[in-house]
Amino acid sequence: MKKSILLVLLAVFVMAPLSAMAMSHEKKEMEHDKSMHGDKMDHGSMKDMDHGSMDHDSMMAEGGMMMLGSEVKEGVKARVHVKDVREAMAKMGMETTHHLMVNFTNEANGAAIEKGTVAVKVISPDESEAKPVKMMGMQGHFGADLSLKQKGMYHFYIGTKLEDGTKRQYHFHTEVE
Repeated sequence: MKKSILLVLLAVFVMAPLSAMAMSHEKKEMEHDKSMHGDKMDHGSMKDMDHGSMDHDSMMAEGGMMMLGSEVKEGVKARVHVKDVREAMAKMGMETTHHLMVNFTNEANGAAIEKGTVAVKVISPDESEAKPVKMMGMQGHFGADLSLKQKGMYHFYIGTKLEDGTKRQYHFHTEVE
């Protein structure tokens, strides 16, 4: 019981500044998009981006959070970040290594989408497939704690049924060293 309470408190304290940082990053990205591409951008090219070939060290933000990218499906943009939490979790005797978070926005008006059902299915480097993990809504995003213990490429398939009732699936990946 105490571990559960500590985990919830840790998640709240960790997620509040991360959520604010993600929102700030989103605003900067939108400003960058407008200055570079006008008000219109070819979002179709984003899904072809090879996230695995990116320099992950240069993408690391404060606290070990890394952006995996963004993808648009049927008018809804998903932005995914992963944070290495293994050290904090190990101190509490837990095996969780990473916290995966995703925030959704309406592509047309930029409004945050915070209601719905979201789950992630993880494919490990050895190609084993874990059962889907429900992502909980927390302060502007959905999040899940995961154990990514193998070294290599992980694939995250994020399935959603957001407040508009449409089912969408997003795919992101990253290398764990």
